Amino acid sequence: MKNILITGVSSGIGEALAKKLLEEGYRVIGSYRILPAHHPWVESYRGRFVALEMDVTSETSLQEAFQRMKELLGQDPLYALINNAGIAKSAPLEKQSMSDIHQIFDVNVFGAIRVTQLFLPFMKRNGNSGARIVNISSGAGKLAIPFLGAYAASKHALEALSGSLRRELMPFGIDVVLVGPGNVRTPIWDKAQAETQLDTSEYRQAHRNFFNYMVQDSKHGMTPDQIAVCIHKILAHPKPAVRYAPVAQKLANWYIPRLLPERWIDRMMFSMMKSEQQKDPTKN
Repeated sequence: MKNILITGVSSGIGEALAKKLLEEGYRVIGSYRILPAHHPWVESYRGRFVALEMDVTSETSLQEAFQRMKELLGQDPLYALINNAGIAKSAPLEKQSMSDIHQIFDVNVFGAIRVTQLFLPFMKRNGNSGARIVNISSGAGKLAIPFLGAYAASKHALEALSGSLRRELMPFGIDVVLVGPGNVRTPIWDKAQAETQLDTSEYRQAHRNFFNYMVQDSKHGMTPDQIAVCIHKILAHPKPAVRYAPVAQKLANWYIPRLLPERWIDRMMFSMMKSEQQKDPTKN
């Protein structure tokens, strides 16, 4: 039975993925920043689901999780690590606090590095050729989104780190694959929209307009279950691609925007945030 560690399984993609992999017969160790008082999967998938308390920003928590993993695995290798834990905070970059920006990078970038460094030795056991790391990026890892600048920057960083890591681990037969979903129907957009209500700056109306548009668009996005199916295929495929982009309405939302000039994208973004009386500054 293959062992898989997934960070951040309390909701959204992580929760859907843990359930999908359990259904497919894997043994899943799912991490929570704070363990739930009761988890039905522990009973439903007895012996195949383990809830692991682990805060990816805390060295103490990570060392405790490492000791727990040693007990759980014994001499068995870890087949896959899925760095899914992540946060997003919405604000104009001019106004966003440095503490929020630090937190975003601490979870989304440094957290993924800490977890990878800590658990890679389990993946190298017994010449574990075919093992893989899956890093959950975002469409924002390729496209800069207004009012999510720090989040987008963290995902751009994760993309670069993943490429370097993939090449470094080739001699060990360990692959690194990126998954960059587009809009997904998760609470992240509801939280981001709620944060726009706290904005009292001169960006307030543009901020709210943009996220009202994004929230409506997210209702037509992919479900966490669809992302879970994509990741399961990556784990089962003998030679997966280096990056996957599960995006709803992919032609309009992925291929075309990546081909358009940057100034055209600027105009599209401005149209999402502007009020009727505002003039487009990208036009002469």
